[in-house]
Amino acid sequence: MPMTLISPAFLHQHPIPARHTCDGPDTSPPLSWSGVPAGTKSLALIVDDPDAPDPAAPQRTFVHWVLYNIPPEAGGLEEGAAPASLPAATEQGLNDWRDRTWGGPCPPIGRHRYFFKLYALDSTLPHLKHPTKAALEEAMHGHVLEHAELVGLYQRH
Repeated sequence: MPMTLISPAFLHQHPIPARHTCDGPDTSPPLSWSGVPAGTKSLALIVDDPDAPDPAAPQRTFVHWVLYNIPPEAGGLEEGAAPASLPAATEQGLNDWRDRTWGGPCPPIGRHRYFFKLYALDSTLPHLKHPTKAALEEAMHGHVLEHAELVGLYQRH
């Protein structure tokens, strides 16, 4: 059974509710996963937007959330996951606001895609001192057993 990542807040390729964005209270959406492969020692989650700043002329990928060393048995993250409510041992990296918490969608123009990428790793990563997405991806290199992806959409009105 392949690893899957879902959210009860939105379906794959469907709009993310405003409560998870800068137009609402900006709480992280609930996430759940299944099918974590045997041998998984930790999970990593990266949420990013490849359509920044304008989907018609994207210039960069904007990072919204970076988590790693999530215990594989966690099964998911609750809505509004704050540092104190993350699964034990979970570590946080830096998003592009230079913050370690969820930073929800807030696109300046157009409808953007938000990729929630969950990685099953064959090891627990060393403490990386709040890595960026690039630093986490480098640390994960050669350790990814499988990954799952959920894509949400958002456009401000």
